[in-house]
Amino acid sequence: MTTPFGGPARTAPGPSSMPTPPTGWPVGSYATYEEAQRAVDHLADADFPVRDVTIVGVDLMLVERVIGRLTWGRVIGSGALSGAWFGLFVGLLLSFFTVSGPTIVPILVGLASGVVFGLVFAAVGYATTRGRRDFTSASQLVAGRYDVLCQPRNAEKAREMLAKLAMGTSPA
Repeated sequence: MTTPFGGPARTAPGPSSMPTPPTGWPVGSYATYEEAQRAVDHLADADFPVRDVTIVGVDLMLVERVIGRLTWGRVIGSGALSGAWFGLFVGLLLSFFTVSGPTIVPILVGLASGVVFGLVFAAVGYATTRGRRDFTSASQLVAGRYDVLCQPRNAEKAREMLAKLAMGTSPA
């Protein structure tokens, strides 16, 4: 298979760009990503061929943590502030191309315009929700557990090394 430019379809070695399910045998299971990362780091420190290893998050959950309550004051304030930053940026760009006159005028015009537009857009956006989402939040994808998989050719060795790590008898 070739590309439209006549070259091979894939020249760089490494993982495919298409999503594929992970392969390999399970060699360890951990409650947190940090524990799984520590296990793989232990393998890497022992010169294990870590290209054969994959960390897989299992039982994925989307967690939305509520940060605070939205009020008209916060919406308008944050809209004006974000608009001010954008307006300041545009004003600075315009001041670079001003041929005559004071260079502070484009900065002030950009800043004022940014505040007005940011305020208006934030207010309109908040008004369209009609109180259905009066809070701010942060979303995060987390897993119930993290499995470490290894290709079959090295799976037994990895399992033994991780068992020694879990028992605390591994030199590291």
